[in-house]
Amino acid sequence: MGEKGKQASLEGSGLRIGVVAARYNQDVTERLLKGALKTLEKHGATADPVVWVPGSIELPIAAQAMADSGRVDAIVALGCVIKGETAHFDFVAEACARGLMDVALESGVPCAFGVLTTYDKEQAAARGDKGEEAAATAIEMANLLKTLRTPS
Repeated sequence: MGEKGKQASLEGSGLRIGVVAARYNQDVTERLLKGALKTLEKHGATADPVVWVPGSIELPIAAQAMADSGRVDAIVALGCVIKGETAHFDFVAEACARGLMDVALESGVPCAFGVLTTYDKEQAAARGDKGEEAAATAIEMANLLKTLRTPS
């Protein structure tokens, strides 16, 4: 870290983190979810609510509802989009990423992007730790925003 910057804490005590996971490619997202929940627990954060949606394109609307509820400090979005033979992959991946970014920017609630975008199942399987990374990001961003929003 630079001399003038500092990293936000990974202390999750008192934080409530919403988790939304896509059922499509559920074998992959279940691994992501398991890692995310393990990381949240390890750092003392509460995972609540934890919900499933049909696919990655539905992640933003569920994340928006969580953000709008005012009951979560951050959101972890988990999914897996695997490229097929059509352009469908491009549309789903872009809509999901853009939608989650819009939720974060419009609501002020961080949305950690734990959505894999891979070319095949093997690449997805090799990235099973991304749920853990997304959960850590959610904690860090929730803490950072609390710090930034607290008057000096």
